[in-house]
Amino acid sequence: MYIETHAPKPAVSTEFLFTDSDFSKVRALIHRRAGIALGEQKRQMVYSRLSRRLRELRLPEFSSYLELLESRQDGDEWQSFINSLTTNLTSFFREAHHFPVLAEHVRKAREPVTIWCSAASTGEEPYSIAMTLFEAIGDKANAARVISTDIDTAVLAKAQAGVFTAEQVKALSPERLRRFFNKGTGSNAGKVRIRPEVAQIVKFSRLNLLDPSWTVKEPVDAIFCRNVMIYFDKPTQKKVLDRFAPLLKTNGLLFAGHSENASLVNQTFKPLGQTVYELARAKGKASP
Repeated sequence: MYIETHAPKPAVSTEFLFTDSDFSKVRALIHRRAGIALGEQKRQMVYSRLSRRLRELRLPEFSSYLELLESRQDGDEWQSFINSLTTNLTSFFREAHHFPVLAEHVRKAREPVTIWCSAASTGEEPYSIAMTLFEAIGDKANAARVISTDIDTAVLAKAQAGVFTAEQVKALSPERLRRFFNKGTGSNAGKVRIRPEVAQIVKFSRLNLLDPSWTVKEPVDAIFCRNVMIYFDKPTQKKVLDRFAPLLKTNGLLFAGHSENASLVNQTFKPLGQTVYELARAKGKASP
């Protein structure tokens, strides 16, 4: 028999009581809802981010907040919970080595080109994909689609607006800034907005990779799922990869993040180098 000889310890801060049991429940809920596997070292991060929800809702402690969540199967607060615990680190042309690979791929692809960006965040990645398409195939990109999804509704709203600060675009070349952005004036001075002709090929919507049914059903030329798998445990990674495979056109590409490597790849995908993958066996080919 195991006898507990000490009370559950609260988090470092004492504004709200946050016990071991509360933290375990948060970890279980976010894993069930979003597939995110939070390690023990994320305790203070969880406390800091969810404390904002407790203040907003005027709740006295974490147990009250968790009871509120569990009393509702769905609703806005569940989305706020997910939004609070997702990480949205992004930038334009992040992991720049992927974009020449994409450009070469779409030059050879049959029209129209469709790319799925499965973690769109605040928009920098899908707009980088769209800019690459215009640079690679010119006016043919007007018929392309960049399907851009994310689980976090707050970042999707920012992405849809297509407005960025000077700091966010400082790494872009003057040529790209002139070609793909409009400068803000008046109250928008110091900001830029993605040009309408670029924005019109990028379509944003909410999608949870753990949902039993995805709104993305058409064959795509490439899937960007970068620095997402690192938040999933191995069974969830495998499930998502297996569901990606039928959505890729023959010779379609999967782009993963720099911190993700061949250990993510099962018999479904094989590496091409620099965290780019293709289906291990082309569709329609007989097994050896």
